[in-house]
Amino acid sequence: MGAIFLSASVPLTHRGTYHETANPFLIQCAVRELLLTVIRQHKIIWGGHPAITPMLWSICEDLGVDYAEAVVLYQSRFFADDYPQENQQFGNVVFTEAVAGDREASVLQMRKQMLSRPDLSGAVFIGGMEGVETEHAIFKYYHPQASVLAVPSPGGAALNLALDYGYGTQADLADIDFARLFHTHFSYTSHHSIQ
Repeated sequence: MGAIFLSASVPLTHRGTYHETANPFLIQCAVRELLLTVIRQHKIIWGGHPAITPMLWSICEDLGVDYAEAVVLYQSRFFADDYPQENQQFGNVVFTEAVAGDREASVLQMRKQMLSRPDLSGAVFIGGMEGVETEHAIFKYYHPQASVLAVPSPGGAALNLALDYGYGTQADLADIDFARLFHTHFSYTSHHSIQ
């Protein structure tokens, strides 16, 4: 039973055109449904995005799962002054060192450390902006044969990934039955070896 990497965020209006296709409500619904579907079978790995960390904490709290066993949150020390308060709720935070004075290099260092984990068996991409696309590229570099699911209907960068890489079918583009999508995808991957 491997770990699943989650790359998700709600696009901001002042950062490119990702927000034009994004539906913040559907992004939240998809993230919630992913956790409800997989949290008891797979550890969730993610980089502490301020819009997603509080959501994951709330879902873990609702489900009564042991954070230290269920999730691993990565944070760069570059953002030490801006960590969401919910970070304190997670007992399994991996802090990566900052590159002095360099935000982008610090984030890249965190992403490489996080995405090179040997226990990652799959990745899910929901919403997001350029960071989601960057994480997809790094994940595929380290895990070229691993399972990838880009959830297109909430829009954002994940929609671009689904279109650009042919993840899913045309019918998946508007599908908001996230429970079915995740059950189908993860029941398949849990019965087939993914290395």
